[in-house]
Amino acid sequence: MSPKFSAMLLACSLILALQPAHAQSALPEAVKVPDGHRVMLETVGVGEITYECRDKASAPGQTEWTFVGPKAVLNDRAGKQVGDYFGPPATWQAKDGSKVTGTQLAVAQAEKGAIPYQLVKANPAEGKGAMQGVSYIQRLATRGGVAPASDCTTQNKGAKQVVQYQADYVFWTAK
Repeated sequence: MSPKFSAMLLACSLILALQPAHAQSALPEAVKVPDGHRVMLETVGVGEITYECRDKASAPGQTEWTFVGPKAVLNDRAGKQVGDYFGPPATWQAKDGSKVTGTQLAVAQAEKGAIPYQLVKANPAEGKGAMQGVSYIQRLATRGGVAPASDCTTQNKGAKQVVQYQADYVFWTAK
C-alpha cells in the first residue's frame, strides 16, 4: 500500500469517526437540532419507565396508563456509565454531579412499540462539569418504553407497571 493511499485511508477513517452516530439528515424534521450546534456527548440510556393506571384527564370515568417517570443509566459508546437519567422533571445528571433539565420542543414517531424520538431545549446546567453548555438533547434510536398493553380499568386504578426501554441521548452545545 502506498504512503499516499494510507494517508487518504486514515483521513477518511477519521472523518467517519468524527461524524455523529445519528446524521441529522436522516431524522424527522421535528427533532432535528437547529444549525449552529455540535454534538458534545452521545450516550445510551438503558432503564425503565413507570406507568400508573389513572383516570383520563379529558374523560371522567375512563382510565388509561399514564407516564409517571423514567429511571435509566447513561453509558458512553464504550459501555462505561457516565451518568443517570430520571424524573420528573426529566433530568440528565453526569457522574461529576452536574445536571440539566429541559423543555420538550417536539416528538416524532419511532418504530412500532418504541417511545417517540424527542427534541429537548436544555435549561442552564446546575453545577460545574460535563453538563455545562448543553443546549439541546435528542432522544433517538428508541426501543421499548411504551405504555403497558395490559388493561387499565377502574378495578386496577392506582396500579403501577414498569417497562424496560433503551434510547440514545445526544447532547448538543452551541458552536
